[in-house]
Amino acid sequence: MSQQGIATNGQPAARPARQALTKVPEITIFFWVTKILTTAMGEATSDFMNSALGPAIAVPLMLIGLVIALKLQFKQPSYNAWNYWLVVVMVAVFGTSAADALHVGFGIPYTVSTSFYLVVLTAVFVAWYRSEKTLSIHSIYTRRREQYYWATVLATFALGTAAGDMTATSFHIGYLASGIMFASIIALPAVAHRWLGLNSILAFWFAYIITRPLGASFADWLDATRHLGGLNLGQGPVALGFAVVMVGFIAYLAATRVDVKRDAVVAPQLHPEPALDLELD
Repeated sequence: MSQQGIATNGQPAARPARQALTKVPEITIFFWVTKILTTAMGEATSDFMNSALGPAIAVPLMLIGLVIALKLQFKQPSYNAWNYWLVVVMVAVFGTSAADALHVGFGIPYTVSTSFYLVVLTAVFVAWYRSEKTLSIHSIYTRRREQYYWATVLATFALGTAAGDMTATSFHIGYLASGIMFASIIALPAVAHRWLGLNSILAFWFAYIITRPLGASFADWLDATRHLGGLNLGQGPVALGFAVVMVGFIAYLAATRVDVKRDAVVAPQLHPEPALDLELD
């Protein structure tokens, strides 16, 4: 009989802390659908709040909501669907205004702001890898790695928002055409990973960035006025509609735990400091 998994005292060995304390969900189809819903809802909600309250009031409220969501997330010992997706939602809402601020507030072209946020994202990736020697989302089981993770998520949202506005307005492609274009682009990393051997981490983050302009483009198409090529459904109704569907998906994830690794069990007595993950994926 194999002795693997048996401690020296004859008792079953505790699970590794990296499994017990993972702070992010498993990547399933539900992850991608929920992520796209949050981007669409965040775009419409941010636009609605800025229109209704004005940026001077709306943006600080968004930032406060993001800070509160992050505090709740960091207090969790492991992945919790409601806490995790609350942060993603608040990043989507605040990230939209952060990306729009450079263009609306300072008149900076979307081509420039897109390039700027690409540099910011690259800097976060470099800092994360230099510190942790990995960019894998499967390694998010320490506070520092979780901080890098959420900094990366915020940068991807800002970059994706600027890129979506750039294609729709600066390049005059339009919201619907941009949405269709990004829906096609998001399939590229999966194909490249499966058939061309693209690194899984690079494929994941590329697709993650594209979810932002994908969801936001369709949200803008639904709520934009007809002379801008939209359906003119209104920012409030579009935000509420996406929110209802999104909450339904999150409730399903929380109830079924289909996005939780099956062997991820908490080991309350043994929490050794995890070894540094030197692999790229």
